[in-house]
Amino acid sequence: MRSLNLDQLRTLVAIADLGTFAAAAQALHLAAPTVSLHISELEARLATPLLLRSKRAVALTAAGEALLPRARQLLQDADEAERQIGLHAKGLTGRVRLAASTGPLVHLLPPVLEQMARAHPEVQVELSLLGTTQACERVLAGTVDVALVSMPVQESADLVLKRWRVDPVMALLPPQWQAPKRITPQWLAARPLILNEPVSQIYRQTMAWFAAAGLHPRARIELNYTEAMKSLVATGYGAAVLPLDGEAEPHQLALHGRIQLRPLQPAMHREMAVAHRRNEKALAPSVKQLLAVLQAHRQ
Repeated sequence: MRSLNLDQLRTLVAIADLGTFAAAAQALHLAAPTVSLHISELEARLATPLLLRSKRAVALTAAGEALLPRARQLLQDADEAERQIGLHAKGLTGRVRLAASTGPLVHLLPPVLEQMARAHPEVQVELSLLGTTQACERVLAGTVDVALVSMPVQESADLVLKRWRVDPVMALLPPQWQAPKRITPQWLAARPLILNEPVSQIYRQTMAWFAAAGLHPRARIELNYTEAMKSLVATGYGAAVLPLDGEAEPHQLALHGRIQLRPLQPAMHREMAVAHRRNEKALAPSVKQLLAVLQAHRQ
């Protein structure tokens, strides 16, 4: 037996609701013979009568009564499927997988997510906490759609990088330390250090900053969780070298008197980019919507 035909089920429901073939034909904008054909084909397919016909009215048989609620549900599911696909096609629903490291996720992404929720409430943004190297690998593998990454990253035939923002990298010092106005590699190398793990871009950048002065200090601890690093700095465990994630962060740190911020000499900056796969025509509409919102928040 072939699958049920939705047009035939819609005709059956219209007849049940309106009481006559003629009323159903008018409501569905069908010719009367087409309505009759729908019902006869449906009854033939199910091998049972569904309607009792008389000159005055039409009534459902027991089989028709049993089929009616299921027909309504199938039609409702089909209409909802069409609606959802239409929203997908317009970029108004769907799923976007977004990756970022701790600092940007905590301090830079909230306004982006807020705008996405406001402009595209049916798009689900799934967040992953990933460093730059792993995030780029996931984008290329197709398990992440968009990533915020720290430069330098090599653009490739499959990977697009769009500059997003540049933030200063600062020394974060415990509140009780006596420190100069600008922090040099020589001064900082003599203090206990809390650094990111070697797989991170900021670690490589920091060690290159020390190496340019002929220094190769060892960290007291290495970890890749920015907020934990700040907490350790606040307790006096050591100094960290981190980018400022947004304009509000210096005020937030100073407000509690927990951490001293000092610029580095020579200065250092963290450049961030938005990474996604190169074939933009193949990107889902919801991914394009997120890219547009990120572009609106570009520094």
